[in-house]
Amino acid sequence: MGFENGNSKDGKHYWLTPPKLMKELQLEFDFDFDPCPYPKPEEFDGLSAEWGQCNYVNPPFGAIMQNGKKKGQTAWVRKAIEEHKKGKKVVMVYPLDKWVLMMIEAGAKIRNLRDIKWHATEDGSEGKGTGRHIAMFILDNENGSTTTILELRERLEKVEKENEQLTQWHRDWVSGKWVKEQTANIDRLIKENERLRERLEKVEKALKEARDVLVMASLIDKTSTCMDAVNEIDQLLTKEG
Repeated sequence: MGFENGNSKDGKHYWLTPPKLMKELQLEFDFDFDPCPYPKPEEFDGLSAEWGQCNYVNPPFGAIMQNGKKKGQTAWVRKAIEEHKKGKKVVMVYPLDKWVLMMIEAGAKIRNLRDIKWHATEDGSEGKGTGRHIAMFILDNENGSTTTILELRERLEKVEKENEQLTQWHRDWVSGKWVKEQTANIDRLIKENERLRERLEKVEKALKEARDVLVMASLIDKTSTCMDAVNEIDQLLTKEG
């Protein structure tokens, strides 16, 4: 059902973001442009307009007509990527199956296999394809390294801050029982600090080793896949180093 025709049950076109959620998002991101406004100004076209520096995009849950052609979610995504390349921030909302978000939150790396022509079980013949791109979700220890580094650094900063605070208290407020308790806390935090540093160093070492392997692989595989992965690792190590 096209957007122009509305929902088949109630004929409604627009579904607005709940006011409470919108207020929270506005406070967080400070949006200055909405390419899908309601009410929509006369002749306004969010797919053709120049977007602002920080954009909230709640696109129609269906196709719209633009210059005689139907435009769906893919058109909005292309536009969002185009505006992002100009240095703008884009916050887009769209309904997804819960399992997809679960995989992303679990740290899965997603690869686009494009439209695969699956083979029939009966005779092995090649099918016509689904007409839709196939996503491949990869969950392994290497995928989790980015999250692990960020989490370890956050915990390390917290531990170091607590360590400094407790050390200062230890110096300024020397008393029997308090000193023993805080000394134990300091020892615990120092050990936790050292353990986290070791884990962080191992993760960073693993990333560097993976990078070396990918560089060698890129000499054989002339596609950009390996070097794209190398660049991602370089960015991560530069950011977290």
